[in-house]
Order: sequence, then structure tokens, then C-alpha cells
Amino acid sequence: MAVPGDPPNGTPEGIGGGDDELRPDEYRSVVFDEDFVRAARLQEFSAEERMGEHARAVRSRSIWSSGGSTGRGTGTPGRGARQGMLLVLLIASAFAVAVYLGVRNPYVPPAGGNAEPLGSTVVPLAPSVAVPGGTPADLYAHSPAADYRTGAAGITLPAVRRTHHFTESQVLAALSIAKDYLVQSSLDPDVLSGSASRPVRVLLDPGQLAQFDESMVSPSGDGRHAATGWLVRFDPHTAVLADSRVRVGGTLAFEEISPEVLVVTTDHTFVYAVRGASGPPAGPDAASLFTVRRELRLRFDHEDLTTRRAEVASSYVMAGPQDCAADPAGSFRPLLAGAGPTTVGPPVSDPYASGHPRRTAGLCGVMDPAAAPPDPSPQPAQSDQPDRPTQSSASEGPQQPGPAAAGPPVALPRTPPPPASVSPLR
Repeated sequence: MAVPGDPPNGTPEGIGGGDDELRPDEYRSVVFDEDFVRAARLQEFSAEERMGEHARAVRSRSIWSSGGSTGRGTGTPGRGARQGMLLVLLIASAFAVAVYLGVRNPYVPPAGGNAEPLGSTVVPLAPSVAVPGGTPADLYAHSPAADYRTGAAGITLPAVRRTHHFTESQVLAALSIAKDYLVQSSLDPDVLSGSASRPVRVLLDPGQLAQFDESMVSPSGDGRHAATGWLVRFDPHTAVLADSRVRVGGTLAFEEISPEVLVVTTDHTFVYAVRGASGPPAGPDAASLFTVRRELRLRFDHEDLTTRRAEVASSYVMAGPQDCAADPAGSFRPLLAGAGPTTVGPPVSDPYASGHPRRTAGLCGVMDPAAAPPDPSPQPAQSDQPDRPTQSSASEGPQQPGPAAAGPPVALPRTPPPPASVSPLR
């Protein structure tokens, strides 16, 4: 008797005896065990699950689907699904870390880079008249610094514009770092008193830190290790500030000298009211003015702008009134109110001495009397009658200048135009 699925006319000759003979050979290699079922990509929903509206007949068993490879009867992701999700999480985390490192660039090169050493020149200015004294307010009011601003307000930034290889924001960053350096090295009270140097140190290129540290510990007038080439500080045994409101005036300028280097030039005059550090308490009118003219050349590359540090390439400083016989490399020793002009030359130099030569030896300027406030002491009354030459003086002819008329030209530490010339005392 024919069964459903058999040919209508029976099984042709030469062919086996129907399904009973084919099925065992066709499915002999297929084993429907538990591993086979779990490896299936599709899973048929049960009859109860298919009763829902718009229900599908099958669901995907991919490890990326919510229903794939779940634990038996628990509905939680199976081992394969958990491994897949963990792999995706690791890849995403690695990508996020790579992006973060590329944006933040936390790598800071070690100290001792390619920074050039600082070259500095410090010139003391000796007074040509007695140092006037008075209250800080009166001294400022009658000095060339009367119109200067107070403190950091006197360090103003120029108009900012981009260069060929530096953006406007990078130029602004360089000018801001230069201003920070001037504020910390010329106005910080702890730096001025000589009790701190870290506020200046943290703004320097790591390649200059060793030179800076040596200058602070063992200052020398060799053109490389003068502490006063880096910053302004007073000898704490000689003078202290009589007024914390320092008067400041000057200019900032910038220039691109190469695709990788931006240079900022600073030219500022700082005027300090000082008084003696020892002795009996000084009165309110015992202050005097001490003037420091600083011309700095600061170099910046792209990395310096990112880390907010500067490379001080050169420093030219004039400061007075002070005695030329005192070495200004370590700190300034102002001549106080009432001190007269000095005729003593700069410190002696031994050309046969070994070690670092004092390259600034012999440099000493004479301070222009116009740079000092007028002396408030009473002046002798002048006669109403004009002076008439005597017969002897008229017959002798014009007077020749004596030795007292010789000497270096005076130096006036004002703001631009360029600094006045300074000649060595011989």
C-alpha cells in the first residue's frame, strides 16, 4: 500500500525501497544533541509566545541580540554573549584612552632640554648727588615715576595679532607668561626680600633650572650666574621696602624669529621706596627711591606655551643708586637717604685668577640727577646782584675743566626710548 510521499506509480526500478531506506542514510551524520541545539542561529518561539499580536515565529540567537545564547530557563546572557560584550567594552575603552592621550598630551620632557643658558649684564648706577629722602608719596610725586602705574597694572600687554606660525591665542599666551615672570621676579614681596625664589623658578624652562639654582646659591658676576639677572632682590641687611606699592612703567613686544620660536622683549623700569634695614626706627621721611631698569628677552616654542614656561635668553639690568664697589650679582644694596656720591670705582678684578672671570667687572654707571627727586633740604639764598667777574679772572681767560669734570656719562634709567649709555669707570 502506498504511503503519503511515495510516487503514484510506485517506486521505479533500480531505486531503493522508499523513505524507510533513504532516511537512515540521509540523516545518519546529523546528531540533534544539546550542542547542536545551542549552536542554532534561530530559535522557534513556543506556541504560547506566538499567540501574542504581531509576534514573530522565530528569534535570533546571535550573541549580539538580547535573546541569544541565554542561560537555560534564566533569561540571562550566556557565556558567549558575555564574552562578546566584554570584547566590545575593551575596544571602546582602548579607543577612549587613545583619544584622551592625544588631546591632553600629558608627556613632559625631562629637564635638561635644548634651552640656551641665560646671558646677563648687571650695571650698578652710582649717585652724582646726595640721595634725597622723604616720604614715599612725596618722593614718587616729584620723580619721573610720578605717572607710573602701581604694581602689575604697570605691565600692560600690546595689541595681539597672529604671526606666520603662531596663532593669536599662542601670542597672547606668550605675552601673559612674560608678564607673570615680570610680576613674580620684580614685584613679589618674598622674592624682593630674598626669602624665596620658587615663584620665579616654576616659570623657567627645565633646561635652565640648574643654572638658576646655581645663581641663587652661588651668585657670580660672570655673565651667567648673577642672581640679579634673573630677579630683583635686596640685601636684607641693607634695605627693606618702605612702601609695597612699586611704581612700574615700560613696554612689551613680540616677534617670530623662526617657525618654532616666538620671542618676547620686555623693557620696564621699576621704582622702589626703600629704607634702612637696621639701626633705630626710621621716621616717615627717611625713605629713598631705588630704580631698576630691566630689559629681558624671553624665548618660547610651542611646548613652552603649552606648559606655561619661559626661556630667559638675555637680561640687561641697570640699578641705582648704589655703590660701585659693591658686587651687585647676589643682591642690590641701595644707598639710603642722605648718602653722598661715591668716588670709589667698581670691585677689582684679578686677570690671573682661575675659575669664572667676572665678565661685568669694571661696569659702573653714574645716575643722572634728573632721575632722582629734588632734595627737600633748604637751599642758600641767592643774591639779587648778578655775579661780576673780577679783574684777575677776566684777565686769566676761560677756565679749563679740572679732573673733577672727567668721568663717564650719566645714565637715566627711564622707559623707552632705548636705555642711556653706560661707560666703565676707570
